[in-house]
Amino acid sequence: MNSLPTTEDEVRARAGQLLGLDDVDKKIAQAGVGQLTTFKQLGFTGEGSSFKPDGWYLPVDRSSVAILLETKARDSVLIEDSKLKEQVLKYCDVVRSHYDRTIGIVHDGEQTRAYVNGEPFDVPDELQDVSYYVKKLLEQPIDKQRIYELTMRINNSLHGDFGINNLYHRMIFTACALVARRYNAILVRGMDYSDFHTSILNALNKAIRLDKEQNSKLQLLSEVYSEIKMNVSTDDDNPKAVKRLTEIVGKFIDWVTEISGLINSSAWDGEDVMAIFFNEFNRYKKKSEKGQVFTPDHVTGFMYRLLNVNMDDKILDACSGSGSFLVKAMSNMIREAGGVDTRKARRIKKYQLYGIEFDREIFALACANMLIHKDGKTNLTHLDARTETAAEWMEATGATKVLMNPPYETKFGCMEIVENVLNSVNRGVMCGFILPDKKLEKTSPGRMKRILRNHRLHKVVKLPENLFFGVGITASIFIFEAGVPQDGKQFYAVNIEEDGLITVKNKGRHDVYNKWPELEDYWVDAIERNDDSRFGTGQWHSTDDCLSWQAPAKPFELTEEDLARTAMDYVMFQRDVDSKATQELLGRLATYGADISSDDSVVRWEVRK
Repeated sequence: MNSLPTTEDEVRARAGQLLGLDDVDKKIAQAGVGQLTTFKQLGFTGEGSSFKPDGWYLPVDRSSVAILLETKARDSVLIEDSKLKEQVLKYCDVVRSHYDRTIGIVHDGEQTRAYVNGEPFDVPDELQDVSYYVKKLLEQPIDKQRIYELTMRINNSLHGDFGINNLYHRMIFTACALVARRYNAILVRGMDYSDFHTSILNALNKAIRLDKEQNSKLQLLSEVYSEIKMNVSTDDDNPKAVKRLTEIVGKFIDWVTEISGLINSSAWDGEDVMAIFFNEFNRYKKKSEKGQVFTPDHVTGFMYRLLNVNMDDKILDACSGSGSFLVKAMSNMIREAGGVDTRKARRIKKYQLYGIEFDREIFALACANMLIHKDGKTNLTHLDARTETAAEWMEATGATKVLMNPPYETKFGCMEIVENVLNSVNRGVMCGFILPDKKLEKTSPGRMKRILRNHRLHKVVKLPENLFFGVGITASIFIFEAGVPQDGKQFYAVNIEEDGLITVKNKGRHDVYNKWPELEDYWVDAIERNDDSRFGTGQWHSTDDCLSWQAPAKPFELTEEDLARTAMDYVMFQRDVDSKATQELLGRLATYGADISSDDSVVRWEVRK
């Protein structure tokens, strides 16, 4: 124990060696220890820039993890002392203007404590190399409860403090702030509203400029952001209003920064962050606002597997909404490719994801969603999927798989879109559409005959009744093979009655008990083999008879009561007795004119003469 450093200078120097700060390549990160270097010298401005950390690790890649160090001589102060924690967290607050994920480490030469977002982070007492802490934080499981909690705070603030009443505008504003963090916007506590608003806009324009050659329509995101109206006082002559607004902005920045770090984690599984926002933001939605159905995450992953998508496929979603299918496909394909840093991952992002969205604001959300996931090059286009222009665009993509959840309302041309997609992709392309259960049967006979004359319906997968949170729609997945006629061939249908998810208040449906993974494995295999031996829901149908899964008719049952009732009705008929009036009379006598008695097992009615 005598070999342990004793003075603060010794502790600091030894900590730098153990963390490996002296050996870090400058191309990878700024790193070092000392007492003279300020955050301003390290490139930070604003509140706290005059602080002098004991140690720092600041990666060139701002999506990585920053580490700040506070050291004390052992026995001079307890390592659990709140002042030590407060000091290292102040360092983290400064650095979080550039990094979404920071670790604050307190070390006394013998013991170590670490903090992430103000909360204790479990680490060994023995100080480790920086790579240990980076890897440990990046591999942390995603705390979705925390995302919902932060989203609730953001929603309440945007609605109540900023006065943004429009549902989609709140979503777009939040999404744009997340994009800004992805593109290294300086968002720090203490900045005023004007600087805050402008910083987001500047970061958006920077992101758009970087990817404009690939997708010029990203410019629309900046336009929609600029159009968002807020009902908030920005009067510089009112110090109280300025202070209040600065505090509101500061809290919003903290919440967005933390969400950005969570989404940036390697454990993020391609969940549609816009769907998370929607579930929470929808609490303030006005009845007059137009509806939007967000495809649940477990269904996007299920369809990916159901259509046997792989990292070499080109994915088309002609009604992309917020981009949920594209985000999930991108996540899965990149994982198969070996990670985000591979050449294949870059090709996937640039050449293998295609989306169409007609609604201007939803298109902006989709752009933001892809930018949040570092994919500004995704081929998104703002078109009407029913048109010839869209057909030409879809044909040019060379898509090999289609994953879609088109708008169900007839006024949006649901089946026009489906038919246009099927006609526009190459022969043999498998296309999965989520549609209301009876949508094909309610489509005009002429259109369905035309579709089936040119394309084959292979599978129908009826989804659980309560799939879409807060929406009274029952839906199925319809899997077509484009360009191959039905020619009288049957299709296979199954019913997934339960997915194991339960409804959580204000948060939608979640796999709380982790039932879905096992069910998903079963159903993917059963549907591929056309054999639902477990639940017995499998059916083969001709398209001439139906175009959906059919609920089995209940078997006919004849009870003794049915026989007695029929015999009595016949006797009364023969004797010209009104059976209905007789039943009513006997009911009144039994209810109101009887003496009632009982013992432990029997209740007796005695009707007085």
